[in-house]
Amino acid sequence: MNVLVCLAGILFLLMIVIGGKKGVRSFIALFLNFGVLFFTVVFMTNPNANPIIITLVASVVISYINLFYINEVNVKTKMAFLSTMMTIVVLFLFIINVSKKAMIQGFGEEEIEELSVFSLYLGVDFVKIGAAVIIMSTIGALTDAAIAISSPMSEVLKHNPMISRKELFQSGINIGRDILGTSANTLFFAFFGGYMALLLWFKDLSYPAGEIANSKIFSAEIITILIAGTGVALIIPITSWITAYFLVSKGRKRKKGDNPPVH
Repeated sequence: MNVLVCLAGILFLLMIVIGGKKGVRSFIALFLNFGVLFFTVVFMTNPNANPIIITLVASVVISYINLFYINEVNVKTKMAFLSTMMTIVVLFLFIINVSKKAMIQGFGEEEIEELSVFSLYLGVDFVKIGAAVIIMSTIGALTDAAIAISSPMSEVLKHNPMISRKELFQSGINIGRDILGTSANTLFFAFFGGYMALLLWFKDLSYPAGEIANSKIFSAEIITILIAGTGVALIIPITSWITAYFLVSKGRKRKKGDNPPVH
């Protein structure tokens, strides 16, 4: 417990020194997001609840916390929030279909021994639970990519007010291309870091490559990474278009208001 407190204290101090007030809000947001995830899991255990609806509501709340609470309400966070919601809607049906056809719901054989003493008849739809897990795994990457694109685009417009909508959109795409590679690698290494013990299990038991690829746990995580990467790839043009459209439109309206016609 003392180690946890010390690490939290070090993180908190660093976030204050480097991030200032925004760093404090970011630290508090960690606990707010944890609270959202906790209540999401609690509500999902209700057999009468729909895990997908609960997850979508939780995704909206998490996006609100990560964008509006940490970075405050401004044009950048509004565009990032709108882009995130549009991307989630686009991915929603795709995630549901992939979860059903890939049959990644439930528990893998590597987990059965540990769970054998418990009843698996929980009365919940594990297909929807699997889809909910993918959505929740994707939302963080989407909000991160969205604000990472909308923020520099607003700076580009600020320093070059005469830029056209097409040029601003292309700037967003160029920024997104730099983000895409690092985001995909972040998701990839997060999986291998969290599932290193599973990989050692496969190694010690001499799993062949085909059996590893068809393992439910392994394939579920790889599918989550691929869908999250697809979401990041989709949100780049969506955020770039939305931000370019609204920022340039807002700039033109402001110019018309500043220069009324002379009679």
